[in-house]
Amino acid sequence: MILEEKINEPIMRLIGEQADKLGLPCFVVGGWVRDLFLRRESKDIDVVVVGSGIDLAESVAKALGRGAHLSVFKTYGTAQVKKGDLELEFVGARKESYRKESRNPIVENGTLEEDQKRRDFTVNALAICLNKEHYGKLLDPFDGLVDLQNKILRTPCDPDITFSDDPLRMMRGVRFACKLGFELDASTFEAIQRNRARIEIITKERIAEELNKIMLSSKPSVGWVLLDKVGLLSYILPELKALQGIEVKEYVGHKDIFLHTMQVLDNVAKAQDEQGEKKESYLWLRWAALLHDIGKPKTKQWSGKTWTFHNHNYIGMKMVGSIFKKLKLPQNEKMDYVKKMVDLHMRPISLVEDTVTDSAVRRLLFEAGDDVEDLMMLCHADITSKNAQKVEKYHQNFVLVQQKMVELEERDRIRNFQPPVDGQEIMELLHLPPSPVVGELKTAIKDAILDGIIPNEHEAAKAYLMQLAKEKQLL
Repeated sequence: MILEEKINEPIMRLIGEQADKLGLPCFVVGGWVRDLFLRRESKDIDVVVVGSGIDLAESVAKALGRGAHLSVFKTYGTAQVKKGDLELEFVGARKESYRKESRNPIVENGTLEEDQKRRDFTVNALAICLNKEHYGKLLDPFDGLVDLQNKILRTPCDPDITFSDDPLRMMRGVRFACKLGFELDASTFEAIQRNRARIEIITKERIAEELNKIMLSSKPSVGWVLLDKVGLLSYILPELKALQGIEVKEYVGHKDIFLHTMQVLDNVAKAQDEQGEKKESYLWLRWAALLHDIGKPKTKQWSGKTWTFHNHNYIGMKMVGSIFKKLKLPQNEKMDYVKKMVDLHMRPISLVEDTVTDSAVRRLLFEAGDDVEDLMMLCHADITSKNAQKVEKYHQNFVLVQQKMVELEERDRIRNFQPPVDGQEIMELLHLPPSPVVGELKTAIKDAILDGIIPNEHEAAKAYLMQLAKEKQLL
């Protein structure tokens, strides 16, 4: 098949010209070719050279001229060229062999077909020639194009060898199925099940990278459900696996928390995609959605009449730290954000079930700070009842809470506020040394503002402080 019209792009012509000058057969391969047929945008371009990929990369970088940046990785025989949004990866065609205890291959120079054979899936093994003589010719030795049309993920060679050699390919299979809307063919699916324990030799960082890509797909539940079906979930995140199932006592059951979590996660993903804006918290709100009920198995109790999960938000918040550490996810403000979302996700619901007081809304605004919109998105997503009237009622009540938030924030400037009289001023006004009493007075001022006793203003806070000092006989 000749695809000259499909890849009639200046950069492809330039690569081909430089390869011809060096006498090197070269081909664009992998995801870029796959996405070309799927009509998906792809910026990462992988080029395989039968010979030195580094030599071709150096020649291409020189031809691109000013602004082109070349990075050479001699140990791996690869090179990268970047210019603006363009990112090119060059590698020499190679064949690989593996040892049982490692996913790091023994690499040797090879033919193009040997290079295609080592790829994870047939749809990623497609190659298009860039040399002038055969420009645009598709090389598809494993019928990857047929698999693309059938939306099937299949390995070029024995799937047991593929996944045992490099177990990360099992994660990639799940990720591609989720991202592309494909299915694992039966032999591939069963091979992942047989080799699932091999995932333990993969570093947590590489697993987390794949999980984050699954989380950023339009319907991330597809990936997590598939991870469970092939048996990988128990190795990767057993805490999530523990959410599965329904226990019944005296004919009373609770919802399957795993399935509920999957729906909440998809609800958040849909709301974010509709919103369009990709904030820094975009990925981490999805993690908060995944983990929002992670504490329920540890807090589940039968009251004699119904099932309860008291303080599951607090227990879940504590679990976030250990889960992030185990998966080598960020141990910084991103983790703190997820903790906060998990801890606070019940607060707006308790507000709409009780009387919505100004004091309660102020405290929620204060604790959520700049993340309050994200919190409300999570809370809306958490409404998964099959009772349409109940769902509508909760959504309407949340809208009322959000309106009240806007009103109070405009009036009281509560979000992320610091008490207008700080500890230093308290010590100076009352001639106090640093002590717990200073902290207690500062907290009392904060509580008075949040409860609406005094406005969020310096003079009012100072007057309130002096009143407290008299009552405590500090003057």
